[in-house]
Amino acid sequence: MTSIKKLSEKDLEGFRQVINMFKDVFEIGSCQVPDSTHLQRLLGKSSFLVFAAIEGDEVVGGLTAHVLDQYYGEKPSAYIYDLAVATNYQRQGIGTKLITEVNNYCRDKGFGEVFVQAEKVDDYAIDFYRSTKPTEEVQAVHFSYKPDKNTTRLPD
Repeated sequence: MTSIKKLSEKDLEGFRQVINMFKDVFEIGSCQVPDSTHLQRLLGKSSFLVFAAIEGDEVVGGLTAHVLDQYYGEKPSAYIYDLAVATNYQRQGIGTKLITEVNNYCRDKGFGEVFVQAEKVDDYAIDFYRSTKPTEEVQAVHFSYKPDKNTTRLPD
């Protein structure tokens, strides 16, 4: 039976397992994982959430989210940044359990919203998130900037 656990500062090894599972599922093997000090600091922040799906002693799924304070209201939002389930465990309800757990956590903590993005070309992710019965689906275009690569300067 798969259990879902919110990781804390004490769960560095579990976080490393989540990251390695992400690297495998997202096929980003060349990614350099930061050192333990950085990862532990992240785990200690109230603005960063990590949930792990655990089967026996193996991490088989994970979800990370960033907590965003709002200025239109007092309730924070949670932005799900990554969610993945190990290939051998997909289509067994584990992703849905992770979504349910983060929603329950955020409801209990008084959050106003939990949201996630999926790329238009990722039909599987879009179908998955639709199956979790979101309150709303918004069409958006995502723009990304890499400050260290962006050399164009706008006039003052």
